[in-house]
Amino acid sequence: MPGPPREELKPDHFALLFNRLVGEVGRAVRGKEDVVRLALITLLAEGHLLIEDVPGVGKTLLAKALARATGCTWQRVQFTPDLLPTDITGVNVFDQRTRAFRFRPGPVFANLVLGDEINRASPKTQSALLEAMEEGQVTVDGVTHPLPRPFMVLATQNPVEQEGTYPLPIAQLDRFMARVSIGYPSPEAEVDVLMTHGDHTNLDAVTPVLSAPDLLGMAAMAKRVHVSPSVYSYIADLAAATRDWPGLALGASPRASLALLRTARVHALSEGRPFLTPDDVKAVAVPVLAHRLLLSPEAEMRGKTQEGVVGEVLERVPVPLRR
Repeated sequence: MPGPPREELKPDHFALLFNRLVGEVGRAVRGKEDVVRLALITLLAEGHLLIEDVPGVGKTLLAKALARATGCTWQRVQFTPDLLPTDITGVNVFDQRTRAFRFRPGPVFANLVLGDEINRASPKTQSALLEAMEEGQVTVDGVTHPLPRPFMVLATQNPVEQEGTYPLPIAQLDRFMARVSIGYPSPEAEVDVLMTHGDHTNLDAVTPVLSAPDLLGMAAMAKRVHVSPSVYSYIADLAAATRDWPGLALGASPRASLALLRTARVHALSEGRPFLTPDDVKAVAVPVLAHRLLLSPEAEMRGKTQEGVVGEVLERVPVPLRR
């Protein structure tokens, strides 16, 4: 069922639709509400999501359920060492009837694109996504083709098996708005999965909550969330702190600050508020900032983690007082 017209959308309507989306996707992805919420926040913030996890925990199911609940199109790309950039973006083919070249779009021309095991492709092929993720377009043979909107890349990689993989460069990691790990379900959730998915999939139970134009309306509304000067400064202080933090060889970029702002705005609306608070920023800081940080060798030897460093930064950077 489509949501309210975009021009009539209010913060409480936004929160209602958001929670309906969470519940609808949760029909297929059981026991992972926090992951579903983050995926939807990233989608409405017009960003991209990196999912690091072992096989079989529901990464593909998450992408399919998101597409079905939001009324979006979706495509899957299985990244392999022999995959070529044109296998993703598309290629010009010669049409015998018209005696002219015609562009044949690749799988990147969808609202939601699942890049499965993205680190198994060569760096050249991985880089084919850079323009698409940053500018929402692809250029083939000098001609630029706009991608459909909304547009989101959900890329997966296995953190355990490293043989035959190519680590994602920092430039590409920085283009992912957030990183998440689905993780194994709780015993209760796994029993629920066994009882409901044992002989069929629950994906068919997921129905559209809204349409792609409504999704764009919600994304546009998120950009209008009020942010006070003190919260702007708080976001900048968090990013600046990572750049001089002991044990970090690389801190958060200005793109990271923008991603933190955009996701925090969506988080505020998901709670029914048209204004941003420091708590909204803190709620999304770890998944937005952690994967952009580069630990020094000494910090890795001491057992430091990127998530742990973000937690330390959040504890030590002063929170602005609410006026």
